[in-house]
Parts: sequence; structure tokens; C-alpha cells
Amino acid sequence: MTSIKFNLKAFALYAVLFMSLFGFATSSMAKKEFAEHKVVLQISDPNPFKQKLVLNVANNILKHYGPDLVEVEIVAFGPGLRLLFKNNVSSGRIQGLVDNGVRFSACSNTIKSMTKKLGHAPALNPNAVKVAAGVVRILDLEQDGYTLIKP
Repeated sequence: MTSIKFNLKAFALYAVLFMSLFGFATSSMAKKEFAEHKVVLQISDPNPFKQKLVLNVANNILKHYGPDLVEVEIVAFGPGLRLLFKNNVSSGRIQGLVDNGVRFSACSNTIKSMTKKLGHAPALNPNAVKVAAGVVRILDLEQDGYTLIKP
């Protein structure tokens, strides 16, 4: 009887240890564990000045808080999707921001609309993650505690 209790206690200890290790590994990949601030930046304007501005704002937020203490996601929709075109002049800056943990979301509704107008799908920056709808992505992030900023 005592060996069964010992085995159950040992099993429970190993199970808790395994789950905590596994949970830590998956959560650290998905979210910044120590982030104190969460920001979503909207870009829906085709103006290159505004596109540069949204990248500057993301960079300034990272500089101020440090990349480990803030989560930043830039959501592009409508004419602002041009920021995430593969041949955009800001591709290098986008890569630098991605290297510091910034995420970039591209609106699938806008992609469909642009595909219809262009006759082909626009080539996107490889760092762009397609989301169903840019506005819905922003609403979901706001519900998760993100602060919306529209530079």
C-alpha cells in the first residue's frame, strides 16, 4: 500500500513538472511572458509617410519599454496593406521590427479585393500573417487587452 502511495506521489510530481515545463515552452513561443504593455497599431492609409510613421511608432515603443516588456502588432488593411507588399521600400525595417518581436497582420478581405482589381494576388512580405479581417483582428486584440493606436 505505501509503495502505491509513493508511486502516485512520484507520478503526480512528474506530471506537474512535465506540464509546467511544456506550458512554459509553448507560452514563451506564443506570447512575451513578461510583457507589461500590449499595443496594436493600425495602418489603413496608402500614404508612404503614414506607413513610415507606423513603423517609427513601433520602433519608439520598443526602444522605450524594451522588446521583452511590450507586445506590438501592426495590422494592415485597406490601402494600408501596401506596407506589407513584398517590394515595399520598408521591407528591411519590417524585418528589423520582426527580429524584435513585432508581428504584422494582413487583412484577407483586402487581399481578395486587391486580387480582383489587380488580376492577381499581391505578393506579400514573408513576415505578413494573413488574418480573416483586419478590423476584426484589431477588435480581438483590444478584447485581449491591447491598446489601439492609429498613427
